[in-house]
Amino acid sequence: MTRALGPDKGRHKAKRKRKGPIQNRSAWVTFVNMKLVLATQNPYKIAELTKALPSHWELISAKAMGMTEDIPETGDSLAANALIKARAIHERFGLPAMSDDTGLEVMSLDGEPGVHSARYAGPSCDDKANRIKLLKALSKHSDRRAQFRTVVALVDGEGEHLFEGVARGIILEKEQGEGGFGYDALFQSDDLPNRSFAEVSLEEKNAVSHRGKAVREFIAFMHHA
Repeated sequence: MTRALGPDKGRHKAKRKRKGPIQNRSAWVTFVNMKLVLATQNPYKIAELTKALPSHWELISAKAMGMTEDIPETGDSLAANALIKARAIHERFGLPAMSDDTGLEVMSLDGEPGVHSARYAGPSCDDKANRIKLLKALSKHSDRRAQFRTVVALVDGEGEHLFEGVARGIILEKEQGEGGFGYDALFQSDDLPNRSFAEVSLEEKNAVSHRGKAVREFIAFMHHA
C-alpha cells in the first residue's frame, strides 16, 4: 500500500526558541553589510539560493567563514536536519543562519527516498548512483508520480523558523539534460512539461521548484518580521 504524499505546508515556526545576540531582522533585510550564513557546502545549492535571495543581502557560505567540516544530518525528518545545520552555524558564528534539507518523495515507493535522498544508494555514493537505484526501484511500477520537498530553517537570536516548499511531478524513465544536480535529470515538474529540471534555466527552475517556493516564504517572513 502506498501513502499520499504530504501537502505543501508553507511556513511555520519551529517550537524551540534559542538565546543569543539580538538580531534586528528589519535591519539585516535592508542593509548590505548584514550577513546571512548559508549552512551548506553544496555549490549547486549555493548557486540556487544566491539567485533566489535578494541581491542586496550579504550571503556567505559556512566554508567561507572557515567551517569546512560537514555537519552530520542525524535527524529523522527534513525539518530536523535543516534545524541541526542552522543551529550549528548560528552557535559557532553568532550570525543569522539559513539551512535547508530536501527530499524526493515517490508515490509508488511509499515516499522513498525521502529524508535519505542524498544517501539513497549508500553513504559514499554519488548522485549518479542514487539515480540508478531510483530507476531500478521504479522499474516494476507504472505510477511515477513524485514530489520534491524542501524545508528551509532560519536560526538567529530571535528564534527558529521553518519554511516549506513542494514541487510535484513525475520521475522520467531515463535521464534528460546535463544541468542541475541530484535527481534533477529524472524529475519533470508538472509546471514545466516535457523537460526535466536538468534541462531548464536556473531562473525557470527557481520559479516553480521546491527550494524556490520555500525561499520565497522565507523572504516574505523576513520582510514582515
